[in-house]
Amino acid sequence: MSTQAQATAFGSAASTGAPASTAAAVNITPIFVRLKLSLLRNGLKGSSKRKAAFISALVFALVVAFFTVLGLALLRGNEHAGTVAVLLAAIMALCWAFVPLFFASGDETLDPTRLVMLPLRPRPLVRALLASSLVGIGPLFTLCLTVGSVIAVARGAAGAVAAVLAVPLLLVGCVTLARAVATANVRLLTSRKGRDLALLSGLIIAVGAQVANLALGRLLEVGGMERLEPAAAVVRWLPPATALGMVDSASEGAYGIAAAQLLITVLALGLLLWFWERTLTKLMVSPDGSTIVAAKEKEKPAGGETRGIWSLLPDDRTGAAIRRSMLYMVRDPKTKAAWVSSLTIGLLIPVANALQGGGSVYLACFASGMLGMQMYNQFGQDTSAFWMVAQTLSTTRDAYVELRARALALALITVPFTALVTTVTAALIGDWTTLPGALGLALALLGSMLCTGAVASARFPYSIPADGAFKNAAPGQGALAWGGAFAGMFASAVICSPVIVLAVYFSTTDQQSMAWILLPLGLLWGTVAAWTGLRIAAPKVLRGLPEILLAVSKG
Repeated sequence: MSTQAQATAFGSAASTGAPASTAAAVNITPIFVRLKLSLLRNGLKGSSKRKAAFISALVFALVVAFFTVLGLALLRGNEHAGTVAVLLAAIMALCWAFVPLFFASGDETLDPTRLVMLPLRPRPLVRALLASSLVGIGPLFTLCLTVGSVIAVARGAAGAVAAVLAVPLLLVGCVTLARAVATANVRLLTSRKGRDLALLSGLIIAVGAQVANLALGRLLEVGGMERLEPAAAVVRWLPPATALGMVDSASEGAYGIAAAQLLITVLALGLLLWFWERTLTKLMVSPDGSTIVAAKEKEKPAGGETRGIWSLLPDDRTGAAIRRSMLYMVRDPKTKAAWVSSLTIGLLIPVANALQGGGSVYLACFASGMLGMQMYNQFGQDTSAFWMVAQTLSTTRDAYVELRARALALALITVPFTALVTTVTAALIGDWTTLPGALGLALALLGSMLCTGAVASARFPYSIPADGAFKNAAPGQGALAWGGAFAGMFASAVICSPVIVLAVYFSTTDQQSMAWILLPLGLLWGTVAAWTGLRIAAPKVLRGLPEILLAVSKG
C-alpha cells in the first residue's frame, strides 16, 4: 500500500467525523476494500504496458480457470475425484504461502510497515487487510478452482452443505496463510536478501517445473492415480486441504470424519489469524534496524592483514582481483542470480536427462557452456565503478593480470563444478568409461569460452542495469549483448573443434578405450586457449579503456 493510499485511508476515516485519536474505532474494513479497488483502478491508468500486463494476466487466469473447472466437473463421479481435489487444494495453499515471498514487490499491500504511523489497532487491521486481500486476480482464480473442486467432489445433500462451508474456508485459509507468512517475513522481503530472492524466483519456478515434470512422468510410468492415494490420505488431514476432505467425507456418509475435518479447518484458520495478529502487533511496535544504534564493528586486523579463506590468495593485484570477483558473486544481486542460475541449470539439464533414462555423459558439457558465459562482459558487472580499476591499468601487463585474475576466479568454481557434474551424470547413467572423455571435452570447452569471453569483454562491453530483475543490458545495448554472446559461443565451438572431432571419433568407433586421452588433452587445450585469449584481449582492453568506461556506465 503506497503512502498516498495510507493518506487516503486516514482521510477517509477522518471524514466520518471521528477524531484522529478514535480513528481506530472506525470500521476500516470497507475503507481498505475501496483502497484496494482504487489501487487496481489507478494502476490501469498508468502506462500502457502495465495495463496490458494486467489485462493479459486476468485473461490468462480466467482461461486457465475455465478449463481447469471444466476438467474438474468432468471428474464428477470418478473414483479419483477426491484425490485430485484434495491435492489441488494443497498445491493452492503452497502457492499462496510461498509465491508472495518471490513477488513481494508486485503487491505493495503486503508490507504492513507502511501503516505503522496510523492509529490502527491490530485486530481491526487484520480484518481490513484480510477483506482487501480477497480482491484481485489471485483470489478470483483460487475461488474458481475451489468451486470446480467442490463440484467434482460434492454428492448428495450432506456434500452440498459441506461444499457451501468449504469454499469460503479454503479461500480465506489460503489468503490468511499468505498474509501471515508475508507479515512474518516482511523484514526479509524489504531487504537486500528479499530482492535477491525475487531475482531467483524465475529459477526456482523453472526448477520446480522440471521436478514436477519428472515426478509426473515417473507417476504415469508406475501406476497412475493409484500411486497418489497414500499422499491424498495424508493431505486430506492437513489444513486448509481438510476443507475439501470434509466435502469428500460428507459425500461418502462419513459424517464423523467430516466433522473432525471441519473442526481442524476452523481451528487452523483461527490459529493462523492469531499468529498473523501477533506478528503484526510485534512488527508495528518493534523498531527496525534503521532505529537501532549499530553495533560496534569488529576490530580489523592491523596493517590491512586478511584472515580466513582470503589469506590463501596472493597479496598482490591477482589476489585482490580474485577476491573482488568472488565478492561480486556473493553480494551483487545480478551477478549472484546469474551464477546461481548457471550452476543450477548446468546441473539440472544433464541430471534430469539421466534420471529420465536417456541422455549421455557428454551432456555435462552443458554445465561448461553455462558457466563459461560468466566470463563474458567482465567489466559490465563493475558498472561505473570500473573507472577505479581503469585508473590502475597503465600497461598491457596490468590489463593481462586483471583479466587473468578474473578468469582464475571463475576457474576456482567452474572447474570443480564441471568435474562434479560429469561424475554425477556418469554415476546416474552407469557409464564410467565415457567419464574421462566427457570431462576432457568439458574442460576444453570451458577454456575456449574463457578465451572468447575475455576477447568479448574487451570488444563488446555493455552496462548491466541495477534495476529490474530481468534487465541484463541497458536500453540500446541488447543487440550488442546477444550478438557478442552468440558469436562467442560459435567461436568457442570452433576453437575446441579438434577435441570435439576426437570425442565423436572415439564414441562412434571401436576406439572407446582410447577416450581417456581426451582428459589430459582437453585440460591442456583449454588452458592454452584461455591463456591465448587473455593475451589477445589485454592490449585491446588497454587501448579501449575510454570506450569500455562509456559502455559500462550507460545504465
